[in-house]
Amino acid sequence: MILPIVAYGNPVLKKKAKDITKDYPKLDELIENMWETMYGAHGVGLAAPQVGLPIRLFVIDPSPFADDEELTEEERKQLTGLKKLFINPVITEETGDEWAFSEGCLSIPDVREDVFRQPDITIEYVDENFKAHTETYTGIAARVIQHEYDHIEGILFTDKLSSLKKRLIKGKLNNISKGKVDVDYRMKFPNLKKGR
Repeated sequence: MILPIVAYGNPVLKKKAKDITKDYPKLDELIENMWETMYGAHGVGLAAPQVGLPIRLFVIDPSPFADDEELTEEERKQLTGLKKLFINPVITEETGDEWAFSEGCLSIPDVREDVFRQPDITIEYVDENFKAHTETYTGIAARVIQHEYDHIEGILFTDKLSSLKKRLIKGKLNNISKGKVDVDYRMKFPNLKKGR
């Protein structure tokens, strides 16, 4: 089932999410719904807070970036078929020189800005069977993970912008929170009584 995506301005997007246990109610159904919601909105990642749940869980599939001609063969290979679920993740290391990349967010439609992040990460997490993993990612794959990880930490990509950039997009952000945005997926706006 496709869930409505929570729009900018909803307090759940600014909350630090909580770990879950394997007996979390209807976990399999939630995971399935999150995949369906992400693909339905043409996203490459989706975190539980974006569907209104303050829990440490997100899904990613950055494979659409594999078509980018500027990528190396190794980067392309890492992105192709990288469909992953992360439960209770912790980024244990971020290394390398920060680089800029234009980011967007399903909760903040029609806003794209350059965000600086480190290129290499190590992350510990459990999968849907609560089996523990420690993995290292680089480049765009790392960036997509960092973006979704920020969501479960209560951080939005717009929080990482300069104060000038924040002032320039303030009007757009206010409009999003009021539902004055045109999207082709279901959203739930904080300043409206009903989602649309």
